[in-house]
Amino acid sequence: MRDPKGKGGWRRMMDRIKKLTLLILLLVVFAAVGQGAELSTHAQIAIITCGPSQVEVFLAFGHSAIRVYDPANGIDHAYNYGVFDFNQPNFYLNYTRGHLLFKLGVDRYPDFVNSYADHNRGVTLQTLDLSQAQKQAVYNYLERNALPENETYRYNYFYNNCSSKVRDVFQEVLGDSIRFDGSHINTDYTIRQLAGLYLKQQPWGRLGIDLCLGLPMDKRATPYEYMFLPDFLESAFDHAFIRQDGNELSIVKVKQPAYLPQSAPILKSRMHPWVAFGGMISITLALSVYDLRREKISRWFDLVLFGVAGLAGSLMIILWTATDHVAAANNFNLLWALPSHLLVVLIYRKDSAMLLRKYFLGVTVLTALVLAGWAILPQQLNVFLIPFVAALFCRSWVVSRLLSSSPVS
Repeated sequence: MRDPKGKGGWRRMMDRIKKLTLLILLLVVFAAVGQGAELSTHAQIAIITCGPSQVEVFLAFGHSAIRVYDPANGIDHAYNYGVFDFNQPNFYLNYTRGHLLFKLGVDRYPDFVNSYADHNRGVTLQTLDLSQAQKQAVYNYLERNALPENETYRYNYFYNNCSSKVRDVFQEVLGDSIRFDGSHINTDYTIRQLAGLYLKQQPWGRLGIDLCLGLPMDKRATPYEYMFLPDFLESAFDHAFIRQDGNELSIVKVKQPAYLPQSAPILKSRMHPWVAFGGMISITLALSVYDLRREKISRWFDLVLFGVAGLAGSLMIILWTATDHVAAANNFNLLWALPSHLLVVLIYRKDSAMLLRKYFLGVTVLTALVLAGWAILPQQLNVFLIPFVAALFCRSWVVSRLLSSSPVS
């Protein structure tokens, strides 16, 4: 008879061999995860720059992506860091709080270009002069980023967006081998001014941005920070260098259009802010003269005017203190959009006349100072708001003058 111990030992040894084999296979698989295919010598890496659209505010700044093209391996992908999902949990709450997650999407390059051509948005390609090892490293990095566990990132309008992420890919992968030469930037724009360059056809959009975002927007941008905008990212790569074999070369080897947009009419807002606020200040002045002549206050108008200002100020406070929107901090619009206006609206009665008179006298002085110092404030306030602030000054002066002796109607 055979020794049962020997037979059991053989089985245990076989089990150990199977487990060891499985472990080796798993290690091989994990080592391969996130590594793209071995690129051929025909492979190309390119920066994709897509032109702006004035249909929506968020399209007005353009877009950036990365192309990996390797005909030998059948690869032609566009890696796009500008994808977000309306169906993600608590989308609107996260958007409001500044917690919005964007992700890296991978599309077929022809489909990507066609989607922009269909909307008549120009597309430019900058093919980069990279070594084979550098191309492979960029491709592997993108493939790892595209994995479900790595694909999302916390979006920030100015410091971590679809354009700056493209810059960061090459900075992280190539390290000191890439050098961005910012000497071609001969302007000294703030972040707010840079954003404003693309919103000339979007006056209401620019007004909304200028209302909600505060002093951090008025920071002077460095040439490196200019690259949060796709056009400036494209220009930065035009003036960037790559180090190979001890030599420093221009990183862009070939630049060519992938789609040339057709000429299109300039979109104009049907109701420009100047028209809307110009009409409002005209009504304010006419009603104020009327109230002074009859020595009686039109309470209904002040409830609307100061109520709107108070609501705007409350929104600014929430964006500043209750969200992660760093750019919403230290908002100088709060000098005129006082949240306390909402409390005053609630007690706007004749039996509170003495308190209200002092309050509106203070608002008169404050709004006068804001208007006088408009051009020298640390934060650049939107000029479209001048008529609105002037209306607050006018009404607060009229109310402070008449409130103590005139009935409220």
